[in-house]
This record gives sequence, C-alpha cells and structure tokens, in this order.
Amino acid sequence: MKPRAANSPYKLPPPLFNARCTACWFTLGLLALVLASFWSLDLQWGQFLSLEAARSMGRFVAEFFPPDLSTPFLAKVGVGAAETLAMSALGTALAVVGGLALALPASRLHDGDRAWSRAPTRLLLNALRSIPELVWAALLLISAGLGPFAGTLALALHTTGVLGRLFAEAIENAPPGPAFALRAQGVGTLRVFLYATLPQVLPQLSSYALYRWENNIRAAAVLGVVGAGGLGQLLAFHMGLFQMGKTATVLGAMLLLVALVDALSYAVRRSMTR
Repeated sequence: MKPRAANSPYKLPPPLFNARCTACWFTLGLLALVLASFWSLDLQWGQFLSLEAARSMGRFVAEFFPPDLSTPFLAKVGVGAAETLAMSALGTALAVVGGLALALPASRLHDGDRAWSRAPTRLLLNALRSIPELVWAALLLISAGLGPFAGTLALALHTTGVLGRLFAEAIENAPPGPAFALRAQGVGTLRVFLYATLPQVLPQLSSYALYRWENNIRAAAVLGVVGAGGLGQLLAFHMGLFQMGKTATVLGAMLLLVALVDALSYAVRRSMTR
C-alpha cells in the first residue's frame, strides 16, 4: 500500500474531539447539563411504569367514552371552536402588524446604520415574549374582563415579541445588494425597505406568521382555562365538574381544529414556495 502524498487532495476526517474545538466543549457541557438534570430531578420512573399506574390511567381514559354528541352540546362546542379560531386569527394579525413595526427599529438595516434604537427595542421584544400567554391573559382579565377580548390581547402581546424578533433577524440577514444599489442612487430608507428588503424577506415573514398562527390555535384553546373564552373555557368548566363525556367532545373539537389549521397553513406555505 502506497503512503498518501503530502499534497494529496484527500484528507483524513478530523478527530471526534479536539481541545480547540468550541463546538466539542459546548456539546460536552450540554451533555453534562442533561445528565445533571436526570440526577437532580425526582423522576419516579418505577412508579410511572408500574402496573397500578397503567390500570389507573386506563380507568381514567375509559371515563371519556362515549363522548357527548347531542345536538345542543355540539352547537355550543361549534361556537367555542369559532371563538377560538377568531381569537387566534385576530391575535396573530395584530402581532404581525406590531412585530413588523418593532422589527424595523430592532434591526440594523445596513452596515453603516448606527441603529440607536436596536438595543432598547430588542429588550422590549424580549420582555413581551418572556411572559407566557397564560400569564398575559390572567393580567389582562383585570382590565379587559372575562371573555375572548383578554385572550386575543394576550396572544397579540406575546406573539408580537416572538414575531418582532424573528422579523428583525430576517431583515438583518437579507441580501444587501439591492438595498445598497438603491441607497447609492439616493433613495430614502423607507423606500429602500419597501422596494428592496421587504420583497426579499416577505416569503420568510409570511412563513413565520403562519407558523405562529398554528401555535396560537393551541394557545387560544388553553387560554380559556383562565376565563378567556373559546374551547378552553368549555374544557375547564366540564372537566371541573367531572363531565368526562362532554370533556371528550371538547378535546375532539380541539384536535380537529388544530388539524384543519395545520393543513391550511401547510397548503398556503406550499403555494408560496412554488
């Protein structure tokens, strides 16, 4: 077997671990954190996987059958599903507008942009998305009262923080060529954004918005637990009364609504990439 020439284009694969490899040390640190989490948490796997736990769970699941399919209750569930869908759609639409408005001051539009407002605006976005929707809804119930209005505002505030950060990253990572060409011709910042940057990032922004709409469907169903209306409020009411047949119907409506929105969002994203 001939030895490999020093100037051969074929190179041996790098070693799995290198003391100078930052990613290697990060992976080891993450692995150590996971192992420490297993050790520190009181995970009672034996009790969870026991035969008695399986029997108890089986008896609990059996109480959901048969679901309540009476016409009056199905009509009530249909109204709740429409309310949940409306909350998620309006909350997401408000978040798209607010996120885009905050994404501009939260991003550096070009290399020479000093972006004085970038740090405080990103701090605001971090604050909005660090508070979960459930906490926002509990806070807004004090001022907005019970019902879907508080849930819609809660979704809008949290999602504004999420979409604003995603939109800002997309704007900053847009190819700079078209914007640079317009600025060289003396075009203003707003028109550069509208005619150069926005058309490039619009498919990505739309994909982010549709994905968050899918998430907000699930979040809107949960917000009803604190009195924000929709299917979640029906779920909390009937589960609290141990009416498991009605609870099963509400859960089925939640699954169906999420599946329909997921399919619609997937179809829209497919049509945008063609």
